[in-house]
Amino acid sequence: MKIKKSSKWFETWFNSRYYHILYNNRDERDAEFFLDHLIAYLQPQKADRILDLACGRGRHSIYLNKKGFDVVGVDLSPESIEYASTFENEKLLFEVHDMRNLLCTNSFQYVLNLFTSFGYFERKWENEKVILNISKTLVPGGKLILDFLNVASINRGDYKEDVKNIDGIAFKINKAIKGQFIIKSIDFTDAQTDFHFEEKLSLLKPEDFEQFFEKAGLEIEAIFGDYSLSTFNVDHSPRLIYCVVKR
Repeated sequence: MKIKKSSKWFETWFNSRYYHILYNNRDERDAEFFLDHLIAYLQPQKADRILDLACGRGRHSIYLNKKGFDVVGVDLSPESIEYASTFENEKLLFEVHDMRNLLCTNSFQYVLNLFTSFGYFERKWENEKVILNISKTLVPGGKLILDFLNVASINRGDYKEDVKNIDGIAFKINKAIKGQFIIKSIDFTDAQTDFHFEEKLSLLKPEDFEQFFEKAGLEIEAIFGDYSLSTFNVDHSPRLIYCVVKR
């Protein structure tokens, strides 16, 4: 039995248990290192509210809450939110939510969108709408941290197939750049069933984000190039991390 590809790959893949199997080796120390640097830079107050947008299973939200902050994590995947909800308390809440829809207005001092959790949509206006929604969600003077990859640093040569053997499953991973997207194809067999999933990410450049921010009434405060918050260098930085402020 062959699993058919969904027209909306993110709805299927992010809600699959295989997504979490494949990425179960993500280093929590990297996430905590990044968050510690963000806290030192932003210096949020304990009374501030933080929205973790596209929170997955909530690792960033949970860590921030342990630091004493009031956090709401939202994600499209019901499976991820079901898991994250087991960590809820009076200052940590989780909710299923599509970032293309407005969650609330003037409610958060900070919105965090971390580890390339943006650019999933094929139509540019959908990505633009997400930024507009974030702006409406922030209080005046509130800040967005958006962490994306630096597309200028991508090796545009041919990718070789990568095979990752995890929990008895051989995930065959192929990457390709097609037009303005990076396409990652993921194929494997489990319980005598063949599976195919895709990840599709827009190759958004700084000028794209600048247009999004301008239309949403957001002003760039700083641009960083890695998780230690070094200054962004378009030729060498692995990441493109924005701190923008709602006017």
